[in-house]
Amino acid sequence: MVNGKEPNNSLSTRRQILLFGALACGELSAWSVTHAAADDLGVSHVAESIHQEPLIHSNPSRVYEALTHASQFDRLTQFSEAIKSMSLGQKPAQINAQPAGAFSLFGGYISGLFLDLIPGKQIVQAWRSASWAAGLYSIVRFELVAQGDTTKIVFDHGGFPPGQAESLAHGWQVNYWAPLNKLLS
Repeated sequence: MVNGKEPNNSLSTRRQILLFGALACGELSAWSVTHAAADDLGVSHVAESIHQEPLIHSNPSRVYEALTHASQFDRLTQFSEAIKSMSLGQKPAQINAQPAGAFSLFGGYISGLFLDLIPGKQIVQAWRSASWAAGLYSIVRFELVAQGDTTKIVFDHGGFPPGQAESLAHGWQVNYWAPLNKLLS
């Protein structure tokens, strides 16, 4: 706010945050805002999404920290397939873990905003790949559930460009779940 007035870009950002928040809370369909086939009213009835439930050999607090602290995420990245297959450079993770806080991961290839954070329990992000069209964000949700000495991550990802589900699902396996287990075991 400057002199009691919102700059135009701030208003746009607030609208995006509200939209992403509504998507994350289930008040809107994430897939209805993508470019999937739509009926005459513009409602999409075709959507790809990812649902995975990996087990991580650590407690929910440690999993949460690995996903929301830049130094921990940088260590996780060292176990990822992305580090081997992409030219990530030396750019470290940048993570501002608060609602509407930005993040930049894997050398800036993945970026977005935190929509909701419940320490040790849940992370919701507006998430995008640098290869996507400008302004296109998907929604990812990590629910962290303690199961004895492990954490089950109830993970959902939707609203990404059509045709990318298989590649993204594999990416979550080799760039998040396997590295988390290596880092936290």
